[in-house]
Amino acid sequence: MGRKLDEIKRPIATELNAFEKRFRETMRSPVALMDRITYYIVRRKGKQMRPMFVFLSAKACGEINDNSYVAASLIEILHTASLVHDDVVDESYERRGFFSINALWKNKIAVLVGDYFLSKGLLVALKHKQYRILEITSTAVQALAEGELLQIEKARRLDIDEAIYFEVIRQKTASLIAASTEAGAASTTTNEATLQLMHKFGEKIGIAFQIRDDLFDFGTDDVGKPRGIDIKEKKMTLPLIHALNQADPSDRRRIIRLIKKYSDKPEKVAEVIRFVHESEGLAYAEKAMYRYRDEAFELLHQLPESPARLALEELVNYVVERKY
Repeated sequence: MGRKLDEIKRPIATELNAFEKRFRETMRSPVALMDRITYYIVRRKGKQMRPMFVFLSAKACGEINDNSYVAASLIEILHTASLVHDDVVDESYERRGFFSINALWKNKIAVLVGDYFLSKGLLVALKHKQYRILEITSTAVQALAEGELLQIEKARRLDIDEAIYFEVIRQKTASLIAASTEAGAASTTTNEATLQLMHKFGEKIGIAFQIRDDLFDFGTDDVGKPRGIDIKEKKMTLPLIHALNQADPSDRRRIIRLIKKYSDKPEKVAEVIRFVHESEGLAYAEKAMYRYRDEAFELLHQLPESPARLALEELVNYVVERKY
């Protein structure tokens, strides 16, 4: 899977390498503690999917330039800030197999680090006078916060419907990927129709990306044992929502009661997972995921054919086929 990602990166490999160096420089701080923490974060970055979306979108819509690096930096900085704050909100002590910032340095420092990243993002955009890219990314940060709050508000009742689920993930997950593709495009074109197209494209991928994450929680034959993390955290995911919608009232009440009261008991979580499997919740969610992927392709194919467009197509497939 990693090798495949390297192949997808090929049209923008030079730019990604240059971006890494620039990004490290951007994150330097005269405060030793901040410098140590940002060094820790930068060294443990993930697959770089968001910068990939920025550069490939930029290249698919024009010629990569300095503004493309500003867009990628802004997305990466804001994404990092949201992850640091998320770990505080979720009381999570692990991130990608490493300790989270709040686990190592406590909540107070994690909140300040997140704030530092947010302000750094604003300053990077202002320094380069990239107001449109700043508008795109700030709108995404607003959506992230609203999506998180909407989820918290609705999770208490555990009876959210599909419309609310899609609204939550559109804001929480899809908004930042939509900002990546739109900001990338905004760095190489001013055509409004193209920017709107790239925003919608990113949004569709973001929704497909989240549904794939939902499916991981229930495990499949080739991934290993079911994990049930979302169930333990009482998060309503698409497979579970569909399963509950198909159930008769007594089964529905029983499953909701299990999630509300016994989500810390592995055998009860396993019972919920079994129920979702038997109700074909996974097949339903998978179908929805591929529908969003196909809609993303329809939008993408409105751009002229190019190596960057082909790589974007492969990246979308990677998103929905990934195993972790």
